[in-house]
Amino acid sequence: MRAEILAVGTELLMGQIANTNAQYLSQRLAEIGVGVYHHTVVGDNFDRAVQALQTAKERGANVVILTGGLGPTEDDLTREVVASFVGRSLKLSNEIVEYIRSFYTYRGLEMPENNKQQAMVIEGAEVLHNPRGTAPGMYLKQDGVHFFLLPGPPTEMRPMYEEQVQAILKRLQGAASLVFASRFLRIFGLGESAMEEQIRDIIQNQSNPTVAPYASEGEVKIRLTASAAAEAEALALILPVETAIRERIGRFIYGIDDESLEVKAGQLLQAAGQTFGTAESCTGGLIGKMMTDLPGSSAYYYGGVVSYHNDVKQHVLGVEEAVLKQHGAVSAECAVEMADGARRLLGTDWALSVTGIAGPGGGSEEKPVGLVYIAVAGPDGTTVKQHQWKHGDRTQIRLRAAKTALYSLIQRLQNER
Repeated sequence: MRAEILAVGTELLMGQIANTNAQYLSQRLAEIGVGVYHHTVVGDNFDRAVQALQTAKERGANVVILTGGLGPTEDDLTREVVASFVGRSLKLSNEIVEYIRSFYTYRGLEMPENNKQQAMVIEGAEVLHNPRGTAPGMYLKQDGVHFFLLPGPPTEMRPMYEEQVQAILKRLQGAASLVFASRFLRIFGLGESAMEEQIRDIIQNQSNPTVAPYASEGEVKIRLTASAAAEAEALALILPVETAIRERIGRFIYGIDDESLEVKAGQLLQAAGQTFGTAESCTGGLIGKMMTDLPGSSAYYYGGVVSYHNDVKQHVLGVEEAVLKQHGAVSAECAVEMADGARRLLGTDWALSVTGIAGPGGGSEEKPVGLVYIAVAGPDGTTVKQHQWKHGDRTQIRLRAAKTALYSLIQRLQNER
């Protein structure tokens, strides 16, 4: 099946909100073997939205999923656009009116009159129930094209896809449809170009599975995607290619799929029955945030000290005044004492420290912007490394430092000093 995703909403074109629906739908459609060929975003304009549907049809799409434009206001045009495109009328559904009314009544509110617009249903369409909002979706087929109309808010759209749309698509595909499986290899400490150079022949000779590198801030991912009649068969096709990649760059692969650096560090700590804490200067608590974003992380992450001022480094973490005077806050010596102090203060098995110059100001010829020291204190001693990021703004340098610190901890936990 050839699918296109059409997102409706001027707020998307203006960059006021991100089109996360397209990303989510593309990922989920790939899981059931539906190929997505185009993403289109159109504003709240009737003629341009109709043209977008015509273009999708001319490109050969037989599945078009529209998100957004199902609200109660005048600029919510998706129902009218699709009805016009397929040449059908809109009819008021009293059943949906009563559902919307009950939605408001349950909350102690009176339904506004304009919400009746959301109860207008395209003739012959199957209504897709929305238990989390007032905008029902619709499914209809016209001239060999399957149209799905879904609300824009992800909290409403995603459950409707999972609970209703996916089942319809699987039914349409039938028993002979292919299943797609993907595996992501997560890489740190090796740039995209250097990584590609080492596996260039694997990328060039790809067929099934496909091999696609992706660069993100500070790390690289390789997506391996295979298609087969069953998921187990697709995963079996991925295995030899993954093995070949690991033979070449395995020491840089720290995790798979959703195993981010913070997740991997947590897994290793839990497996060892150990704990860690942090002492952060230039990262300002970013590592702590990354860890506490994970449910249950209090089992291994005890907490941290944001020691941005030298007084905190000295009086809370115990960094010697002589170290600060002789070497400065941005130094290997300070990073070591910060990590040791955090480990001692928090009573953890391990501690990370980060101190550096994130910019844009504060640098010098001797200590330029982007200079960062990262120390890891553990049961077998304390290690420290100097890093210099010559490119990137303050946010990028801080994120790279936080990720590098976690990767340093992972290496120590895996006995790779």
